[in-house]
Order: sequence, then C-alpha cells, then structure tokens
Amino acid sequence: QVQLVESGGGSVQAGGSLRLSCAASRYTYRYACMGWFRQAPGKERERVAAIYTVGGSTVYADSVKGRFTISQDNAKITLYLQMNSLKPEDTAMYYCAARSPASWYNCYSDSFAGAYHDWGQGTQVTVSS
Repeated sequence: QVQLVESGGGSVQAGGSLRLSCAASRYTYRYACMGWFRQAPGKERERVAAIYTVGGSTVYADSVKGRFTISQDNAKITLYLQMNSLKPEDTAMYYCAARSPASWYNCYSDSFAGAYHDWGQGTQVTVSS
C-alpha cells in the first residue's frame, strides 16, 4: 500500500484559486489512474477529476469542467488539482486516490470511489461567498 498525503487546502473567497497536491510517501508500483474526489457534509463522495498516468488523458465532472485542472509530476510522484473560479458549492473535503492497473477506458468510466484502492486522508477546501 502506498501512502498518499494531500496538502494545499484552505479557505478562500468565491472566485479565488487553490492548488491541491497529493504526494506519495512510498512508491512501489506505477499507478495507471489517479483521481481527485470530494465530499461535502451530507453528500455522497464525488469524483471531480481523474488522469490516466500513461498517456495523460483526463476526465472531469461537469460541475468542475473548465475550472479545475488535474495534472501529474511523475518524477516527484505527485498529483495536482488546480482549482480556479472557486464557488461556495466547491466547499468539501478533497481526497486523492489511485488505482492500478487500469486502462484509460476503466479510468474514464469508473468514477465510483470503490474502484480506487489507495487514498489520502483529505484536505479541507472552504469557499466563502
């Protein structure tokens, strides 16, 4: 099991930006798919973005498309989520997650949390109006 640690969360005003990072403290194998999930109180966990690490293809939830960007730094074994034009509705605990092996099709289509086997502890993002 690889330990994933998120950072970069905080409180911002609507319209602001944050950049989340997810670092692997131990890297034992290459992840095929990595994603960012979020969960607000009383709501289900939602995948906001995922990236296929081999080719770099990405997929986003409609709610964040055009505002969030997922990226990776393989050399640093780090996953990022750049969040721009933040809205109060984006307030949630954000988690990074990973799975391997998987095809791009699997990465794209399997948006449910159960498909991912390694998880970080989360970082809180709060957006005020």
